[in-house]
Amino acid sequence: MASATIPRGAGSPKSPRKKDRTHFLYIAVILAVVLGATLGLVQPEFAKELKPVGTAFIGLIKMMIAPVIFCTIVLGIGSIAKAATVGKVGGLALGYFIVMSTFALAIGLVVGNLIHPGEGLNIAAGAENAPKVAEDAEGMAGFILSIIPTTLLSSLTGESILQTLFVALLVGFALQKMGSTGAPILTLIGQIQKLVFRILGMIMWLAPIGAFGAIAAVVGETGVEAIKSMAVLMIAFYITCALFIAVILGGVLKLCTGVNIFKLMRYLGREYLLIFSTSSSEVALPRLIAKMEHLGISKPVVGVTVPTGYSFNLDGTAIYLTMSALFVASAMNMPLELGEQISLLVFMIIASKGAAGVTGAGLATLAGGLQSHRPDLVEGVGLIVGIDRFMSEARALTNFTGNAVATVLIGTWTKEIDKEQVNAVLNRERPFDESTMDDAHEEPQVPEPELETTAAR
Repeated sequence: MASATIPRGAGSPKSPRKKDRTHFLYIAVILAVVLGATLGLVQPEFAKELKPVGTAFIGLIKMMIAPVIFCTIVLGIGSIAKAATVGKVGGLALGYFIVMSTFALAIGLVVGNLIHPGEGLNIAAGAENAPKVAEDAEGMAGFILSIIPTTLLSSLTGESILQTLFVALLVGFALQKMGSTGAPILTLIGQIQKLVFRILGMIMWLAPIGAFGAIAAVVGETGVEAIKSMAVLMIAFYITCALFIAVILGGVLKLCTGVNIFKLMRYLGREYLLIFSTSSSEVALPRLIAKMEHLGISKPVVGVTVPTGYSFNLDGTAIYLTMSALFVASAMNMPLELGEQISLLVFMIIASKGAAGVTGAGLATLAGGLQSHRPDLVEGVGLIVGIDRFMSEARALTNFTGNAVATVLIGTWTKEIDKEQVNAVLNRERPFDESTMDDAHEEPQVPEPELETTAAR
């Protein structure tokens, strides 16, 4: 990652801006959902025959679960080690991220259990997914033994995601112990991850077809109830994210720093518009770095907290994962028991790291969590495909707000913040110079080279 910066407006002419083609995918998914729902209402019998289309798309997502989980966990552990080496800032940031993302996952479970999204749909699972969980008959000892793969590589080719997670943890900690000698291997895994995410991105271009088949089949089978249930999930998700930002993040921010969350959000208004238009918080990374520094937080704190938070502080994604899992379970009339919900939460705490900013990674993580605990529910992820894009804005905005709040908190706790500058900026007395950010989203600069694996997704 280059550290040198060329003055803007000088030197070579500005390169043409590359078009973001994901807008076309977003529109295509929306059209597919509308057409699929319409077909399901008008021609329900024919719509039911389209179920294999949605099942095929979920099969493609399942194909990518193991490599996504493996690469994300291995690189995530490496990033933790590097972030921790910067001392107090890294330790505080990582501790806060783990606590807050766990709290967000728990909130998703609580809300999901209160509203019971998907209840009453009674969507049948395929016969091939009839068995529940093998460990039920074998007890806890059998469950633990099932986590250990036959060989190191078999965990990447089998169907047990817990085995993949286990091996990824072993490899990650082993590379951590190897120090600088393990750096080339981490670099190689980083390149493999880029390949995996590129393939996943290609698969996601089939999302309109998969969404059309899945929604058509569901609506054809259950009628208008499916549309109502998905609408309830989306509305509940947006309300939960809004309350999480205003009450939880706002309360912690006010209590610990005295800063008003709404003033901070007003200061970041242009970034919110950028995120809302692209459904990704990644595009605002360089702007958040610049604005947090202008707010009065020291460069070292911003340089560690913001990039690391983009992979480890995913509050919106955490809420989405648990609420979606409960929705799928309720829709298929196979609700998750309390013990399964808790173990799923633990899995998501680890597996959700790195699920933001990459198209399809959230779906793969959701499918991975269900595959590891209730394989009979994976087919139901097709229900989420159609509405996943509708929830992406709330996810991205919540993730972004969480990272902005975390930066102010870490700056306050480490006494690396200029309170007088904070008040002046938030009261609009010292506005941010937007001319310094021309085309910043095209040339993101992350101050900490050692965090490249984490931030450059």
